[in-house]
Amino acid sequence: MGSGQQNSLIEQVMAIITNPETGGLSGLIEKFQKNGLGDVVSSWVSTGQNKPISANQISNALGTENITQMASSAGVSENQMSDGLASIIPQMIDKLTPDGNVPEGNLLEQSLSALAGKFLNR
Repeated sequence: MGSGQQNSLIEQVMAIITNPETGGLSGLIEKFQKNGLGDVVSSWVSTGQNKPISANQISNALGTENITQMASSAGVSENQMSDGLASIIPQMIDKLTPDGNVPEGNLLEQSLSALAGKFLNR
């Protein structure tokens, strides 16, 4: 995946986190928990080692329709999108929750801006 596609992928993840329909970061975490991935997502929020997630688990948690839309928007295949999300989402949630707490509101926006600068070189 090229750097342009990587940036698009990161932008897709940020869009999920900031989308009021998904409930923000808390809503995204809840989606993983409802899909039997509570221990995995908890490892990303906690200060310990991040547990991996597979592309299939990402597709199940986010829904294949959402994966299809994001892949189309990013100009990548659905498999590339799922694989990329499986790599990026744990890192982003981990970075957004360095002290083991899920930020909300302005604090979340500030954290996302800082991450965008780091990941997207803005």
